[in-house]
Amino acid sequence: MNEGIKTIIYPVQDLEKAKTLFGRLLGVEPIADAPYYVGYDIGDQHVGLDPNGHRHGQNGPTAYHDVDDIEGTMKALLEAGAETVQDIKDVGGGKRTAVLKDQNGNIIGLTQNP
Repeated sequence: MNEGIKTIIYPVQDLEKAKTLFGRLLGVEPIADAPYYVGYDIGDQHVGLDPNGHRHGQNGPTAYHDVDDIEGTMKALLEAGAETVQDIKDVGGGKRTAVLKDQNGNIIGLTQNP
Protein backbone atom coordinates (compact mmCIF):
# COMPACT_ATOMS: atom_id res chain seq x y z
CA MET A 1 0.00 0.00 0.00
CA ASN A 2 1.23 3.48 -0.85
CA GLU A 3 0.92 5.91 2.08
CA GLY A 4 1.75 8.95 -0.08
CA ILE A 5 4.76 11.21 -0.18
CA LYS A 6 6.12 11.79 3.30
CA THR A 7 9.80 12.40 2.52
CA ILE A 8 11.56 14.83 0.20
CA ILE A 9 15.33 14.67 -0.16
CA TYR A 10 17.34 17.51 -1.70
CA PRO A 11 20.80 16.80 -3.13
CA VAL A 12 23.14 19.57 -1.97
CA GLN A 13 26.70 20.61 -2.80
CA ASP A 14 27.46 22.52 0.42
CA LEU A 15 25.76 20.86 3.37
CA GLU A 16 26.46 23.67 5.86
CA LYS A 17 25.02 26.38 3.61
CA ALA A 18 22.01 24.21 2.80
CA LYS A 19 21.48 23.47 6.49
CA THR A 20 21.39 27.20 7.25
CA LEU A 21 18.95 27.90 4.41
CA PHE A 22 16.58 25.01 5.16
CA GLY A 23 16.73 25.68 8.91
CA ARG A 24 15.44 29.17 8.24
CA LEU A 25 12.90 27.98 5.69
CA LEU A 26 11.48 25.22 7.89
CA GLY A 27 11.86 27.00 11.22
CA VAL A 28 12.96 23.88 13.11
CA GLU A 29 16.22 22.31 14.20
CA PRO A 30 17.37 19.14 12.42
CA ILE A 31 16.51 15.79 13.99
CA ALA A 32 19.51 14.24 12.22
CA ASP A 33 22.71 16.22 11.70
CA ALA A 34 25.65 14.29 10.32
CA PRO A 35 28.27 14.95 7.61
CA TYR A 36 26.43 12.53 5.31
CA TYR A 37 22.81 13.66 5.96
CA VAL A 38 20.74 16.36 7.64
CA GLY A 39 17.04 15.74 8.23
CA TYR A 40 14.12 17.77 9.52
CA ASP A 41 10.65 16.66 10.65
CA ILE A 42 7.67 18.98 10.28
CA GLY A 43 4.48 17.22 11.32
CA ASP A 44 4.50 13.93 9.41
CA GLN A 45 6.69 15.37 6.61
CA HIS A 46 10.44 14.67 6.50
CA VAL A 47 12.83 16.93 4.57
CA GLY A 48 16.39 15.74 4.08
CA LEU A 49 19.62 17.17 2.70
CA ASP A 50 21.96 14.69 1.01
CA PRO A 51 25.48 15.84 0.10
CA ASN A 52 25.95 12.62 -1.92
CA GLY A 53 22.71 12.83 -3.89
CA HIS A 54 24.27 14.25 -7.04
CA ARG A 55 26.72 11.33 -7.19
CA HIS A 56 23.72 8.98 -7.10
CA GLY A 57 21.99 10.59 -10.07
CA GLN A 58 19.74 12.98 -8.21
CA ASN A 59 19.73 16.36 -9.94
CA GLY A 60 16.84 17.84 -7.96
CA PRO A 61 14.55 17.03 -5.06
CA THR A 62 13.32 13.46 -4.85
CA ALA A 63 9.87 12.75 -3.45
CA TYR A 64 9.74 9.42 -1.62
CA HIS A 65 6.50 7.45 -1.59
CA ASP A 66 6.03 5.65 1.73
CA VAL A 67 5.15 2.04 0.84
CA ASP A 68 4.49 -1.15 2.82
CA ASP A 69 6.34 -3.47 0.40
CA ILE A 70 9.34 -1.84 -1.23
CA GLU A 71 10.36 -4.98 -3.14
CA GLY A 72 6.88 -5.53 -4.56
CA THR A 73 6.42 -1.86 -5.45
CA MET A 74 9.82 -1.68 -7.12
CA LYS A 75 9.10 -4.86 -9.11
CA ALA A 76 5.74 -3.49 -10.28
CA LEU A 77 7.32 -0.21 -11.38
CA LEU A 78 10.15 -1.97 -13.22
CA GLU A 79 7.60 -4.15 -15.02
CA ALA A 80 5.75 -0.96 -16.01
CA GLY A 81 8.90 0.47 -17.62
CA ALA A 82 10.77 2.23 -14.81
CA GLU A 83 14.57 1.95 -14.49
CA THR A 84 16.58 1.55 -11.30
CA VAL A 85 18.64 4.57 -10.28
CA GLN A 86 19.50 3.32 -6.79
CA ASP A 87 18.71 -0.21 -5.64
CA ILE A 88 17.07 -0.91 -2.28
CA LYS A 89 19.35 -0.04 0.62
CA ASP A 90 19.04 0.23 4.39
CA VAL A 91 19.62 3.85 5.41
CA GLY A 92 19.59 3.15 9.15
CA GLY A 93 17.25 1.77 11.76
CA GLY A 94 15.74 -0.68 9.27
CA LYS A 95 14.38 2.09 7.01
CA ARG A 96 14.93 1.15 3.38
CA THR A 97 14.92 3.32 0.28
CA ALA A 98 15.18 2.92 -3.48
CA VAL A 99 15.16 5.36 -6.39
CA LEU A 100 13.81 4.74 -9.89
CA LYS A 101 13.06 6.87 -12.92
CA ASP A 102 10.14 6.65 -15.27
CA GLN A 103 10.20 6.65 -19.07
CA ASN A 104 10.24 10.47 -19.02
CA GLY A 105 13.26 10.70 -16.74
CA ASN A 106 11.22 11.65 -13.65
CA ILE A 107 12.78 10.47 -10.41
CA ILE A 108 10.58 8.34 -8.10
CA GLY A 109 11.72 7.57 -4.58
CA LEU A 110 10.42 4.72 -2.45
CA THR A 111 10.80 4.30 1.29
CA GLN A 112 9.69 1.55 3.66
CA ASN A 113 9.81 1.97 7.41
CA PRO A 114 10.57 -1.01 9.66
